[in-house]
Amino acid sequence: MKGNETPFWPKSWMDPSMRRAEKPRTTGLTMVIDKGAGLRAFEDMLQIAAPYIDMYKIGFGTSALYPVALLQQKVELAMSHQVNVMPGGTFFEISCSQAPIESYLARIKAIGYNAVEISDGSLPIPKEMRHKAISLAAEAGFIVYSEFGKKRADFKAEINGLLETLEDDLVAGASYVIVEARESGNVGVFSASGELDTEFMRSVIDLAGDDADKLIWEAPQKSQQVALLRQLGLNVNLGNIAITDILSLEALRRGLRGDTTESVLSERRLLT
Repeated sequence: MKGNETPFWPKSWMDPSMRRAEKPRTTGLTMVIDKGAGLRAFEDMLQIAAPYIDMYKIGFGTSALYPVALLQQKVELAMSHQVNVMPGGTFFEISCSQAPIESYLARIKAIGYNAVEISDGSLPIPKEMRHKAISLAAEAGFIVYSEFGKKRADFKAEINGLLETLEDDLVAGASYVIVEARESGNVGVFSASGELDTEFMRSVIDLAGDDADKLIWEAPQKSQQVALLRQLGLNVNLGNIAITDILSLEALRRGLRGDTTESVLSERRLLT
């Protein structure tokens, strides 16, 4: 649907919640992770799902494995569909361990990326360097997503550490802070079996206040997405969403899938 074109489906059918905002959004963000989709598959996906993607991440350090011209095509294609795009944080960590931060930012700018992920999940990066990277990236015009957490299997998020990171990174220039869960969804605020620590998460939300909307919760598994949507509402920011799950998640957000349909319609008092 383009411009003022009348939609085929009634609005309440397309969005039973009647609360889903169009892009550009500041809440209800969906961050998608790309582990190596081909250009044609990527284009097909954007034709269907671009309105439901706010941030697209070329995962890990895979940016280095693409032919440069093809990577630029992919980034340009995302931008043409109003989808922000960035390389994975691991790539930043690797480059930061070998070269000045400015060198990394210049190279990803040359590719066409308009966003960057600043993390220290795999390699140790001093706090001062982290904040410098965030500030330099913001000054260079990037949308900055920082990440809290480690990729170790035994990593468990700690409330004070998360709140401190959130406050400090936002001051340094980050737009959002991602809470690590890995693509497997078994670290951070999740148990080894992928279950959400609801008590921890609710405490973070209560203590973060208005800054809670600046958190993006990685939730690669459907059960995790449902749990977070139920706990924090349909407009919670979610990350590490697989390409194949974009429409599924959007359906959950709107009440177009059974896991959330009843609660959404009950809120609108359409069910007796």
